[in-house]
Amino acid sequence: MQSGALQKCIEPTCGLEYPISDIRIECDLGHLLDIKYKTTPSTSLKDVFYKRRNHANNIFNESGVWRFRELLNFCQIDTENFEECSKYLVSLDGSEGRLSKPYHMSKVSDYVGLKNLWLQPEGYNPSGSFKDNGMSTAVTHAKLVNIKKIICASTGNTSASAAMYAANENIECDVYIPAGEVAPGKLSQAFQFGAQVIEIKGNFDDALSTSLLKANEVGGYTVNSVNPFRIEGQKTIVFRALEHLDWDPPDWIVYPGGALGNTSSCGKSLMELYQWGWIKKIPRIAVINSEGANTLYTLYNGKFEDTKLRWNKGKPDVEIIKRYYAHMDKNGMRPKTKATAIQIAKPANILKGIRALEFTNGSVTQVSDQEMMDGMALVGLNGFDCEMASGAVPAGVKKLMAEEIIKKDDIVVGILTGRQKDASISVDYHKNPQNKFANPPRT
Repeated sequence: MQSGALQKCIEPTCGLEYPISDIRIECDLGHLLDIKYKTTPSTSLKDVFYKRRNHANNIFNESGVWRFRELLNFCQIDTENFEECSKYLVSLDGSEGRLSKPYHMSKVSDYVGLKNLWLQPEGYNPSGSFKDNGMSTAVTHAKLVNIKKIICASTGNTSASAAMYAANENIECDVYIPAGEVAPGKLSQAFQFGAQVIEIKGNFDDALSTSLLKANEVGGYTVNSVNPFRIEGQKTIVFRALEHLDWDPPDWIVYPGGALGNTSSCGKSLMELYQWGWIKKIPRIAVINSEGANTLYTLYNGKFEDTKLRWNKGKPDVEIIKRYYAHMDKNGMRPKTKATAIQIAKPANILKGIRALEFTNGSVTQVSDQEMMDGMALVGLNGFDCEMASGAVPAGVKKLMAEEIIKKDDIVVGILTGRQKDASISVDYHKNPQNKFANPPRT
């Protein structure tokens, strides 16, 4: 393995470094890690990506992740000797990210009141969510360092994606889920792909802490978004959006907010592209929380102790996070939303998330379950499918426009993170004629 990349602590005052072959998810002082590259990719690669390379029956050229391999080359693939190097790469027949790009959805655009609104459905990934982008790179690293078992905690989509890639690579997979809080469509995928499902009494945060302990005990490899190699694959969501816009960045990129892996990966991709000279303008990131799982909204906007949590150039006030978590525990505050994909009280990537928000001068808001369901239904009326958590994007854009944070002439790309895997939510919505976009059955 060549030494063109390394792992580095995100805390500037720490800066501990580790080789790519290390499977740790934190530095020795307990801080999260980034993958850092020692070379600057040439902007001439834009033409290579745009032409989607010459497929030549090569699944890695077809993949919406690996066709950008020079921008996430932790494997140090030698393009002159690609066939030899590509033996480490993991792909489900090149399908991850292949169909993912921004679309203009006229009904959403009209409802929100924004002409230049693009929505990018990541539900077209093979397991049905954005997770496949990062799982292909995380499992690639696991394969690179000869891992036999991967482990994750999940509200559903992560378990489906991890199990799918593990099955394809003949790797064992254990998934820890909060009992009774995972959509049947997502849970069935984990079973179908052969994962060992372990149910935990509690919520996602309880499942994650248990999975991390078990990974240490049994020598398993964690593939949740605290894994820096998973973040590398999720950067390609942004690459595809920018490519569609001819690498002319939009004013905003909007995500639903859960564990904040997407926020983190978006921020990292924009920091790198700006540093490398690929983009001259930095889009602003908007994160949309559910009102029932709004930790980032609460801390970022100073709703707790009147203090706004900020990255502060690498010196965040981590104590306020600890105090807020203790406050939640003391008062029995548990995340509660029907959008289970973002039903997370303690975002594992909160520090990387606020780093991304600081770099992009971002914004955080929250929306209700009803607003998310309306957004989900509206996307459906344009012929696209998305899960309830993704409905937070049109709902959040509309709210930010009402607050004049997003302007009418702004160009906005919203990421629809997954397709609907809980049919009862859609059916119940449309059976109720009181809902704004209901399509009730006739007798």
